This record gives sequence, C-alpha cells and structure tokens, in this order.
Amino acid sequence: MLLIGNGKTITRDDSLPFIENGAVAIDGTKIVSVGETGTLKERYKDAEFIDAKGGLIMPAFINAHEHIYSAMARGLSIKGYNPQGFLDILDGQWWTIDRKLTLAQTRYSAVDTMISCIRNGVTTIFDHHASFGHIRDSLFTIADVAKELGVRSCLCYEISDRDGMDKAREAVMENADFIRYALKDDSGLLAGMMGMHAQFTISDETMELAAANKPEGVGYHIHVAEGIEDLHDCLKRCGKRIVDRLMDFNILGEKTLLGHCIYINSHEMDLIRDTDTMVVHNPESNMGNACGCPPTMELVHRGILTGLGTDGYTHDMTESYKVANVLHKHHLCDANAAWSEVPQMLFQNNAAIANRYFKTPLGVLREGAAGDVIVADYNPPTHLDADNINGHILFGMTGRDVVTTVGNGKVLMKDREVQVIDVEEAMAKCREESGKLWKEING
Repeated sequence: MLLIGNGKTITRDDSLPFIENGAVAIDGTKIVSVGETGTLKERYKDAEFIDAKGGLIMPAFINAHEHIYSAMARGLSIKGYNPQGFLDILDGQWWTIDRKLTLAQTRYSAVDTMISCIRNGVTTIFDHHASFGHIRDSLFTIADVAKELGVRSCLCYEISDRDGMDKAREAVMENADFIRYALKDDSGLLAGMMGMHAQFTISDETMELAAANKPEGVGYHIHVAEGIEDLHDCLKRCGKRIVDRLMDFNILGEKTLLGHCIYINSHEMDLIRDTDTMVVHNPESNMGNACGCPPTMELVHRGILTGLGTDGYTHDMTESYKVANVLHKHHLCDANAAWSEVPQMLFQNNAAIANRYFKTPLGVLREGAAGDVIVADYNPPTHLDADNINGHILFGMTGRDVVTTVGNGKVLMKDREVQVIDVEEAMAKCREESGKLWKEING
C-alpha cells in the first residue's frame, strides 16, 4: 500500500475539493481513501509514505492528443526544407521523418516521450502514431513501452493513402489487430482506436476498408480541418465539408476523437454535438504551423466534449494550458475568454474523454479512482485553495514542478528520479537511434 500525504490536496472531486493537509491512500491500482494526513497515517500504519513536504497533491495529467513519432525531430535540420505552407510542413518534415522510422526508432521515440510524460506528471496519453518506414507491430512496440514505463496509452496508427494503397491496408490492419489485443488486455493501461491522418489523404476505398475492419466498441482518432487545404480538398473532391464526409462514413460518435477542428462551421459543430463526438484542441501546434485558431470556446459553450492536447509539440500539459489561455484571449480580443473553458478542458473534459476508453475513473482523487497521483513542489506566497488553484497552475506552475508521479498505483518518479527505467542508458540509446534517423534523412 502507498500513502501520499502532507500536502495541499486538490482532488477535482466536488464532494471534497480541497484538503489543507491531505493524503491519498492507494492499494494496488486504485485509490482507497482520501482525507487528512494524520487520520490516514493512523489508519494505514504499514503503508509506504511519500511526503509531499507541503507541496501540492493532485490527480495526474491526461494528454488527449500526442505524437510519439515526433520525438526525434528536436534539433533536426532537413536539407532543402523551406516550407511555404502547412502541406509543405507535413511533407517536408513530418512525413519525411515517419517514412524513415524503423521499429527500433519507434520504440525509442516512445521511451523518450513517456519519460518526458512522467517527468511532467502525465500518466495517460492518446497517441496518434505514424511510421510508414515500418508499420507492422509499431503499435505493439509502443504498447510494450507503455506497460514497461506505466503510462496509460490509447493508441492508433495513422491511416493514409499518401504512400500507396498497400501501406494504407497495412495501416488499417495494424489498427485492427492492436484494437483486438488492447480489448483483451487486463492491465488497465492499454486501449486502441482506428487512427486516420486526415480526410484529404484518405480515399473512399480506404474509408470503407477501415470501417469494415474496425472492431466493435471503439471509434476513430482523426485530424479534422487542421489546415484550410483539408477543407478545400473535401469541397473540391467530394462536394461537401469535412464533418459531413465523416458523417456519411459513420465515423462520428461518442468513441471518436477529432483533432484540431480549425476550419469547421456552425452546421458541422451541430453534427459533432448531436453525435456526441469528442474534439481535442492543440494550441501550440496550431500556432507553430500557422494553421489558425479553432473556434474552441464556441465548441465548449455548445456542450461539445472538447479536451486539450499537445500534438507532440510538448509533453507538459501546463504549457498547453498557458498557451490556450492567451491564444483565445488574443484571437477573440476578449480578456475574459478562456478563464473557465480551458481548465474545464484540461481537468474535467480530458478525464471524460479518457473514461470513454478506460473503465477506472481518471482525473480525480476519490475512492475507487485510478491511482494516478502527482506531487508538485509548489508552495506559493499567496493563499491557495480549490477556488483559485487553476490560477496558481496557470501563472505559477510548470510540468517540471512535478517531483513525484504515481501511475496506476505504481511509483513512476520520486523526488525527480524516474524509477521505472534507467534514464541515462535509455537516452543514450535514443541518441544513437536518432543519429541513425538523421543520417538516413540527410544522407
């Protein structure tokens, strides 16, 4: 048994939102009690005690849209790369990388990403993978790393016709095989979806193939209207808007997650809402790619389940929170925008999205919830409680303030030392594999 205590405890549980000197008791993979530190220490005398030292005790973060395959892009300069728009960015950088990835490089991209997640207090991710250099078993390889490092992962492979129909079919089958595997897994750490790149790279034939091979009980994870080019393609090629095309192929629904949704209109929002489809916003990536600002505040106001992701741009959810906050204020010219919507996305909606795939309650500290708990070294000079904690996180914290990360009841990091892998050895291997990739790309 594990007892994490002696900290200001933010539970995200409305029935007991804040405990000044609180503690969380975990038995196995689940929380068994939340209460005052003294009371729980007396009740669980034999538990291993982790001392928060007056810092914050909170539910671990959830990232609703990751890209593990982008890990080895940091510092990479590709010869001749001079993008003039979003399509140039995709083809010149991201597709260039994923076309060269070996299975070993996929593995160590996952190792690097998940170490960073643990260090930033993220214990659940929804990853959207691409490695057209080696498709087969790529999701299984990532899953092995997820189970080894203890990061709960909902995985999919990015189906696309961009490298031909043979690889599109292979991508469909990698998704289907992994989904069936994940549905049988009893670790509580794995789930699968039918992944798709974006409709402008997917033919009707491939859409039908994906639908025919998708196991029951799961949905799709697809990029939607990330760039204006995606919308223009759909209008020209299909005579309809993107969300209408997805509706026609029965892709929308409560288990489907739409990434970005920048260039959608009111009619499409109605379809997303009425089908209870999920959306994930990735502010830094949208800004970095100069794609535009999505109508995220309107999505939230319409009652669409909208979460927050990083798109692989970072693994720090507090960073994504900060950027979303200023992006929508700036875009709407409204200083009151995003104060409530973005923390709702991060702390409530991401948990609701995750719990459409993982049975144990996530994103909350209460009896029966997952043993996903973080401790942050944060002790501000001003008053902190349940009413102003979001302001403290927004203006006072970063992911690197996390000192201890517990995932699924297992200590993944303690006092900033990752416990589940030899980081020095792992990073040496990551650098070795990234060197091979960079040489393969640039010759």
